[in-house]
Amino acid sequence: MVRYLIEAGIIVLGIIIILKLIGIRIIPNNKIGIVEKWWSSKGSLKAQIIALNGESGYQPQVLRGGIHFKTPLMYKVHICPLVTIPQGQIAYVFARDGEPLEPTETLGKLTNEGNNFQDTKAFIENGGHKGPQTEIVREGTYAFNLAQFIILTEDRMYYLPMESKSEEVAINKMSEILTQRDAFRPIVIKGSDDKVGIVTVHDGPSLQSGDIIAPIVGEDSKNKETYHNNFQDPENFLRAGGFRGRQYQVLVDGTYFINRLFATVELIDKTIIEVGYVGVVVSYTGSKGKDSSGVEYKHGELVQNGYRGVWEDPLMPGKYAFNTYAGKVIMIPTTNVILKWISDQNGNHLFDQNLKEVGLITKDAFEPLLPVSVVMHIDYKKAPLVIQRFGNIKMLVDQTLDPMVSAYFKNIGQNKTLIDLIRQRNEIQEQSSKEMKIKFEHYSLELEEVLIGTPSSSRNDNKIEFILAQLRDRQIATEQIQTYSTQQKAAEKEKELREAESKASQQKFLTESEINIQIESNQGKAEFQRSLQEASKIKAIAEADAEREARVGIGRAIAIDEQVKAYGGPQYQVLQDVMNKFTQSIEKAGIDIVPKTVITMGNNENGGEGANAFNMLLTLLMGEKLGVDFDGTKVENENVRKIREAIFKSMENESKDINKDLNKDDLVEVKMQDETKRQSASTKE
Repeated sequence: MVRYLIEAGIIVLGIIIILKLIGIRIIPNNKIGIVEKWWSSKGSLKAQIIALNGESGYQPQVLRGGIHFKTPLMYKVHICPLVTIPQGQIAYVFARDGEPLEPTETLGKLTNEGNNFQDTKAFIENGGHKGPQTEIVREGTYAFNLAQFIILTEDRMYYLPMESKSEEVAINKMSEILTQRDAFRPIVIKGSDDKVGIVTVHDGPSLQSGDIIAPIVGEDSKNKETYHNNFQDPENFLRAGGFRGRQYQVLVDGTYFINRLFATVELIDKTIIEVGYVGVVVSYTGSKGKDSSGVEYKHGELVQNGYRGVWEDPLMPGKYAFNTYAGKVIMIPTTNVILKWISDQNGNHLFDQNLKEVGLITKDAFEPLLPVSVVMHIDYKKAPLVIQRFGNIKMLVDQTLDPMVSAYFKNIGQNKTLIDLIRQRNEIQEQSSKEMKIKFEHYSLELEEVLIGTPSSSRNDNKIEFILAQLRDRQIATEQIQTYSTQQKAAEKEKELREAESKASQQKFLTESEINIQIESNQGKAEFQRSLQEASKIKAIAEADAEREARVGIGRAIAIDEQVKAYGGPQYQVLQDVMNKFTQSIEKAGIDIVPKTVITMGNNENGGEGANAFNMLLTLLMGEKLGVDFDGTKVENENVRKIREAIFKSMENESKDINKDLNKDDLVEVKMQDETKRQSASTKE
């Protein structure tokens, strides 16, 4: 049994030895075989590593997965892994063999026949260079000849060791540099970060003397091959004449697969110009431009945008991918700016952080400190002129505005007393605003307003507070007078309020009493009207009676006058008076002279009227005065009868027509005549 086992082992060992001698090699599919030739009839290589023509040394072709026959008597096969680059990562290539680099070159040039470094022979035969390569390897799996190429990825390095310590040191150093630059991943610039990429190229010719930044290349060329695709195509960049160094062109938002051995990228903030500002650009690069400031402007040159110098057109509010290494953007506020000549009071812009109160010497030898504020703004079109003239706003304020404003108010202060400065503050503000506006326009500034505060004491003058205290006491006294006057008015109003409230509380009773008063008044007026009506009636009756009596008196007077004339004159009037007195005596005595029974004595011959006592008495008296003799039966003569009838008839007619024929004036006149006649008659009597 043991014999059989020994024989079987010898057979297996023999087979293995035979297979080894034949050179059967099995290479897995995830591996490659790098062939190293021990000897060749063509001899060995001297300066090269890769044997392109069958010489001894590393062969350019690699063995892929499968069974291969390579006799160990001539070949040595090195099993190496395939190179796998993960998604979103970059691999760098270092070539061990090829053309040496030029003194000014940093990276090996790209060859179009190298099949992305997988055809070693084509790479070398087409001029591939030794050292780090400009072309990078993107994600994927590759069968590289690791004897020719060293592949550096983020996770590991792929290469076939050759027992060279210097090479190993160089490879490790390059790997460290790439790791520091985060070179195994693409450059990602996010729009939300407001960043811009500043590119520095490490290959190509150096900049010309006087240039600090490399100009943009490829944009003016009609050949599209010269475009370098934002530095992702180093060969085209170099072919288009690109220079090494910091580039004027920047990278904006996006993802860029840039060989970090060729170019590095620095992320800086975008230039953001807020609303209310403009950006004046001072360019450090570009060709010399034509001055556009005009002949009269002697403070520098303004150039068109893109040339070296101060650009004539400022940047308006917005975001700009501006290369701050190629120029400077000075923010100029276009809104109102308040500059305060007040200690420890500064605006957010800090333009006035070196300003303090203006020291004055007044006409009355006081030395107050005057706080001043100036409101100004800069026209955005004139902002480049201001920068060209002063450099920046801070220098403008410190070197020009501060001495100008201080000198102006010192001149005003020496012509004013301290009280004038306080009382005439408004006038001084208006005057200074008008006069200083012209001065500000000379410096391309727009002055809006000058504001003046209250003068305060300085270290050299502590009596200002005493003057101000007196003014305050005076003002307090004036305010107290107004306060007392107002309080007096308030007290009067309060009194009126209390009266109104009392009246309101008693309004019901006042209303009732007013209504009662109105009722009583109306009743009184009614009684008064009734009294007036009755008085009018009584007056009318009295006037009528008086009128009637007057008319009767007139009639009597006329009758008497006629009787007097007819019967002898005054004697008849005497008789009439005697009769009147006789009648009055009878009336006072209450003697009845009229019989209770009237006996007519028959008809008379002249009308059938019966005689009565009055007729008889009248007849007797008239007959006696007229000289007619008669007895009790004798009728009076015809003349006497006619007179009597005429008198009675006249008296009757006058009594009826008295209200129609006479007015009040006639009545008065008649009465006066009657009274005159009566007095005359009395006198005669």
